[in-house]
Amino acid sequence: MIDTTTPRGKLIAAALKLAETRPWAEVSLLDIADAAALPLDEVRRAAGSKSQIIALFMRLVDDEMLKRAPTKVAEGARRDALFEVIMSRFDVLLPYKTALRSITAATPADTTLLMPYLNAQRWMLTAAGIDADGPAGLVRTGGLGSLYSSVFRTWLADDDPGLARTMAALDRRLRRGESTIKSFESAVSGVGRIATDLPGVLSETLGSIFKRRPGATPEAGPAGPASAASATGRPDAA
Repeated sequence: MIDTTTPRGKLIAAALKLAETRPWAEVSLLDIADAAALPLDEVRRAAGSKSQIIALFMRLVDDEMLKRAPTKVAEGARRDALFEVIMSRFDVLLPYKTALRSITAATPADTTLLMPYLNAQRWMLTAAGIDADGPAGLVRTGGLGSLYSSVFRTWLADDDPGLARTMAALDRRLRRGESTIKSFESAVSGVGRIATDLPGVLSETLGSIFKRRPGATPEAGPAGPASAASATGRPDAA
């Protein structure tokens, strides 16, 4: 996935390797440049900070996840599809789990990564056949961001090869979100309200990711994430 023939690829690979063996907070940009065997002027052109290197890595993960995404999702299977998309993202991240533990512990509130993080949520929704555009898409994206953050922390601590804890947490969070779908209309009654009350709205309206527009009836697939887990032969995986 990481093309180490390019300066950006060399920086990403070096950063992740260092994070595997040292606390990320103790790794400097100069350390990464030395490990990548790149002069600082080339480093500056490729990525101006540690956070930018992580953002580049997140973009690579998005690309790899989308390669694995279904080309078309059936109308009533969006929750199952989202379950599988998130699990496929965890599959992509698996080789870097040790490094991600270090990075997550050191940067729990790195605001410079907010937009790359939200873009990742938007692409996961899109891959699952869920509209991520407009005010409703904003709510869905933020809601998925809250869900994914919680399940990602479970995944980081889950050393079971079958990822039973992770899959159970993801299934539970998706079902909980679906159960609050009726709050969606009030959450998107106006763009202004979304902008001023977004933190509270997001936690209450995760279920909105399963409908295309206000006024639509909630949809549920015939089997749900549990059947998707059975189909892949695994229990649960950021």
